[in-house]
Amino acid sequence: MTTLAPALSTRYFPQTATWIRDVTLIILGSLFTALLARVEVPLPFSPVPITGQTFAVLLVGAALGSKRGAASMALYLAEGALGLPFFAGGAHGMEIVVGATGGYLMGFIVAAYVIGLLAERGLERNMRTSFVPFLAGTAIIYLLGVSWLAVVLGSFSDALAFGLLPFLIGDAIKLAAAAVALPAAWKLVR
Repeated sequence: MTTLAPALSTRYFPQTATWIRDVTLIILGSLFTALLARVEVPLPFSPVPITGQTFAVLLVGAALGSKRGAASMALYLAEGALGLPFFAGGAHGMEIVVGATGGYLMGFIVAAYVIGLLAERGLERNMRTSFVPFLAGTAIIYLLGVSWLAVVLGSFSDALAFGLLPFLIGDAIKLAAAAVALPAAWKLVR
């Protein structure tokens, strides 16, 4: 009897199966991002730590597409804002969302959407072209993150010095790693 239920649900209710699959992928994307947020290297001179979150955003956006990728990042942000220890180093709460790293967190949603949109257009098909959506997504995260950090710090030059320059090499490595990991992410999604 239990083996018949999945066959019936996908045969007679294909939209239900698709909806369940989409929700599952969105939740898994948010949990993957939360897991990689635990990979944290605090910088003593910056309010922004080095984390694995941006790597997760790149993969989730490319693997899930624009809508599911953005929904996954929005869920991640909501989970952390509501108190789950999902932000860098296990931090949580609205004070993180409106604090120094809030622009980066908001940037995750936009970046995942744009990465997913570019991936849907076929730009993630091989390692060479996957750099285009990943670079665009990274630029969006920086644009929103550094802009918000400038507001928090009261100085655009300080925001560049503490929220952009120390991260360029690490994010280039994450970008390359995401391009290498993308085929495995596709297999998991499919």
